Amino acid sequence: MERLHLSWEDLLRLVRRLAEEVSGEAFDLLLGVARGGLIPTALLAQALGVRDLLTAAVMFYEGEEPLPEPVFLQFPPDPLLFGRRVLVVDDVWESGRTAYAVKARVLRAGGTPLVATLHFKPGRNRVPDRPDFYAEETEAWVVYPWAPEAWPRG
Repeated sequence: MERLHLSWEDLLRLVRRLAEEVSGEAFDLLLGVARGGLIPTALLAQALGVRDLLTAAVMFYEGEEPLPEPVFLQFPPDPLLFGRRVLVVDDVWESGRTAYAVKARVLRAGGTPLVATLHFKPGRNRVPDRPDFYAEETEAWVVYPWAPEAWPRG
């Protein structure tokens, strides 16, 4: 599979593009999906001037084995989401399973979720949905600058 290595400058360019995409949309808070979505969430919050940030930690794999259902390791209590428009932020929508599960959980809590990702992989999507906003489409394996394989050696 083709690999797309991003620099921090590339990342900032994508976050600016995503900020432009979502800037016309009203939402009450950002919900960052751990782990890959936390850095984009923080950068997007800075770009948009948003201070209300929450975190969702979802596990779909035990080692390399996929789990049949998501395990929510951490999720905001329902009262924090009820009646609020929630921008769910993740780094990549590949199969879509993670964002789809988080979106469903926000809906069950009485919130209105929108999903924003840096990258969308339409050819690998496995759910009947897609991100509401994304900065770039790709089918490549994306190596973000925070990934250990992108760290300088020495």
